[in-house]
Amino acid sequence: MAANTGATQSAHPERPGRSDGVCSEFTVFTKIKPGHADSLREDLAKLADAADDKRVHAAVRQIGTLHDARHVIFDDDTRFMFASVFDGSWDTYIDDFAQTVVGDRFDQVFSHSEGFPGVKDPGAKDWFVAHQEPAGVFVSAYPDLTVQQIYKDQRVDEAFQQVLDTPEFREALDNPANAQLVATPAFQKLLEEASA
Repeated sequence: MAANTGATQSAHPERPGRSDGVCSEFTVFTKIKPGHADSLREDLAKLADAADDKRVHAAVRQIGTLHDARHVIFDDDTRFMFASVFDGSWDTYIDDFAQTVVGDRFDQVFSHSEGFPGVKDPGAKDWFVAHQEPAGVFVSAYPDLTVQQIYKDQRVDEAFQQVLDTPEFREALDNPANAQLVATPAFQKLLEEASA
């Protein structure tokens, strides 16, 4: 399967950002309020510690559309970047995060950016759009997989690996009654992939 070079515009032309398959990118550049860089750095450190916080992971999993996210302070502590990859509608993505514990943490982090109205403010989307810059090229390693499909693939793999480790599975493979099924190319490919 060939990767998209990023030439596809978002399905939401009023929203900047590129898409590759089901994945879209979101990158925001802001000016840090004078004297706020150290406070922002402290809040980012708290956010990084919160990456282990079960509530944050639960919220991200519940939302189920975020592939990854990163926060960067740059230009001698004068500018801030937030970038993420997500599935689905840009508007839904912003709305979903605003309604979780993640939204509260975003409010804290972005409060150090000039003009940020707050993630629950009716003007928040306009503010994000005004500070968003689409990528020149955006390529996903798995453009056809949503976060939900990746979660499902992980659950299926874990369950299948457990089956492979049972004596009953080994007995089924060795049972002559199953020889025709076991010999099929599809079954052999399944075993090959499972052992990779």
